[in-house]
Amino acid sequence: MALQEKYASLISFVHGNGVTNATVQEQEGVLYVTATAPSGAVKDEIWKMYEVIDPEMRSGDLVLNITVDPAAEKTYEVKSGDNLSKIAAKFGGITWKDIFEANKDTIKDPDKIFPGQVLKIPG
Repeated sequence: MALQEKYASLISFVHGNGVTNATVQEQEGVLYVTATAPSGAVKDEIWKMYEVIDPEMRSGDLVLNITVDPAAEKTYEVKSGDNLSKIAAKFGGITWKDIFEANKDTIKDPDKIFPGQVLKIPG
């Protein structure tokens, strides 16, 4: 039970935030967390939480198997004249910041996107 206490904030996050099919199992000193995240951003947040709890990820006491629901993750190919605000307006209910956060792995500057670039659109 000590591992579930150690990772309580991560487990709590996994049981909310649109995450589905979540299972948490402790076996032979290792905590196994399996779930389907509604977006890459939520999956990344789960990994960030793990890194806060175990910064060097050396404990070896947690196995995360987090997949992204392919139906929930949309993409958009940037057209000439697009910017993140225009793209966000096309999808409604999201902001340019949401798109930027979902694509931080490929966008370093939100003002520098280019035609043909494929962006993840958060659900």
